[in-house]
Amino acid sequence: MGVYAITGGSSGIGAQTVRLLKEQGHEVINIDLKNGDIEVDLSKPEGRQKTIDELHRMHPEGLDGMILNAGVSGTCGNLELIISLNFFSTIEVAKGVYDLLQKKRGAMVVTCSNTISQGRIRMDIADLLNNNNDDEQRILKIVGQMDRTDLHVGNMIYVATKYALARWVRRHSASFAANGVRINAVAPGNVNTAMTAVLTPTTKMAINALPIPTLYGQDALMDPEDIASVIVFLVSNASRGVCGNIMFVDGGTDALLNTEKVY
Repeated sequence: MGVYAITGGSSGIGAQTVRLLKEQGHEVINIDLKNGDIEVDLSKPEGRQKTIDELHRMHPEGLDGMILNAGVSGTCGNLELIISLNFFSTIEVAKGVYDLLQKKRGAMVVTCSNTISQGRIRMDIADLLNNNNDDEQRILKIVGQMDRTDLHVGNMIYVATKYALARWVRRHSASFAANGVRINAVAPGNVNTAMTAVLTPTTKMAINALPIPTLYGQDALMDPEDIASVIVFLVSNASRGVCGNIMFVDGGTDALLNTEKVY
C-alpha cells in the first residue's frame, strides 16, 4: 500500500479523500490547522516549512501522492489569508515535497475551482501570483489595500488564487512529468461542505441559481465524496496517462455554461 499526504484533510472534500484512501489500505498523513496528524498554520511560511520537514522526517523513502487541498472561501473576510493559504501554501508545499514524490514516481493533485471559467476574476492578481510568486509579502501588501468588506472583492480574489493554481499546474506539468511526477488539478463545483454551510442567504440563493445538470430538479449541492473519488483516481496508478489536466468535477456546470469550449 502507498503513503499519501493531504492538506486540509480534516473536513469536507479533504476528509472524504482521507477516508477513501484509508479504506483502500493506504497510510494517509493529514496536514491541517486542527485535528491533523501534522497541525500547522499553512498560511504562514513557518507552517509550510514545518510540514515539509515533518514529511521528510516521517517518510524519507518518499511519498506516493501529495494532495494540496487546503483553502478558504472568498467570504472569509480576510483577503491576505485567501492569498496565503489558497495559493502560496499550495505551491510552497508542492515544491518542498517534490523530491519525495520523485523517489516513488508519485502524483500530485491540486484543488482549484470551477469558478475559474466563469469570468469573475481579478486577472491582474492572478498574473501577479503566477509571475511574481517569490514575493508573497509584496502581493499581500497590494491585496491588503483592497476593500475586505466587499464580498465581490473577496470572491474575485478567491477565483484569482484558484485560476493561478490551475495555471501553475499547467506550467509545471511537463517538467514534473519528465522527472517522474504527475501533477493534475480538480475544479470542483458547488459542494455541500462546512465552507458552503456558513454562506449568507443571498449567496446561497445565487449558488442554487447555478444549475448542476447531474442534480437537475433537486435542491442540493454535490457531495464531497463526488470530488474526493476523482482525487483518489488522479493520485492512483489508474490515472498514469493523465498529466497537466484541470478536471472539472462539477456535475456538468462548466459544460452547461461553456458549451462551445472544448479546450
